[in-house]
Amino acid sequence: MKVLVATDKPFAPSAIKEIMPIVEDAGYEFSLLEKYESPAQLIEAMKDANAVIIRSDIISETVLNEAANLKIVVRAGAGYDNVDLKAASAKGVVVMNTPGQNSNAVAELALGLMVYAARGLFNGKSGTELKGKTLGIHAYGNVGKLVAKIAQGFGMTVGAYDPFVSSESIEADGVKVFDSVEELYSSSQYISLHIPANEKTKKSINYDLLNKMPKGATLVNTARKEVIDEEGLLKLMADRTDFKYLSDIAPDNAGELLGKYEGRCYFTPKKMGAQTAEANNNAGVAAANQIVNFFKNGDTTFQVNK
Repeated sequence: MKVLVATDKPFAPSAIKEIMPIVEDAGYEFSLLEKYESPAQLIEAMKDANAVIIRSDIISETVLNEAANLKIVVRAGAGYDNVDLKAASAKGVVVMNTPGQNSNAVAELALGLMVYAARGLFNGKSGTELKGKTLGIHAYGNVGKLVAKIAQGFGMTVGAYDPFVSSESIEADGVKVFDSVEELYSSSQYISLHIPANEKTKKSINYDLLNKMPKGATLVNTARKEVIDEEGLLKLMADRTDFKYLSDIAPDNAGELLGKYEGRCYFTPKKMGAQTAEANNNAGVAAANQIVNFFKNGDTTFQVNK
């Protein structure tokens, strides 16, 4: 049984040191592919793999068709839109994620980006404070809950919209419940975005919605670039000289945004939400344990392509 860790963006070395013994102690072969330069290298490495742990790596139908022995893919993180679930299901390959393992790292980054925005991207001029400002959390899952807790520590007033989470659960955290996404945006000086990328959410964060935000508004996106209507965002940045957009994943039109609106937008060089040693360890270890439990016990608890 061969377990491959395939990551174009490598895990922290400490994570690999924890993942390897879990795999080998279970009696499986451990294999590592990092910083590969082409899909062909990934395909070659996966040809004899029975399981693979990935991060943001693309597991397409083409990749799956070449992996004849593959039984399980585990995405070390919450999002799994980088895996072709339909193709995986057709081939009988189980796909899992590791929800909650990266949550604190993403939440801390979201607040860090808010501080950066409030201080004018550290331009040396007087900025503002987060204390007393209103924060809207769009999607109140594992990350959203932690963002709320940290923001409350800053003294922010926090609200949330999530039709899949009960009002009682949100209110128990001292967070105001909004009944519509439009109401959330119109009431929030800051928005922290945590929705997944799917057919319903892609390009759903559009001009009309963002334009409802109050003067001096800031959108922080640590979710997915696909949920942003990039043409609408570009128009909004032109129409609203008070608006700021910060994200840990650059949009396709990042060059145009940065060229025209330097000082009001910022994008990290790579997706940075899970880029902490702690998050790497948590997600990597969880992924390795899920693979072992799948093969030894048939455990499919975190399967996402049921």
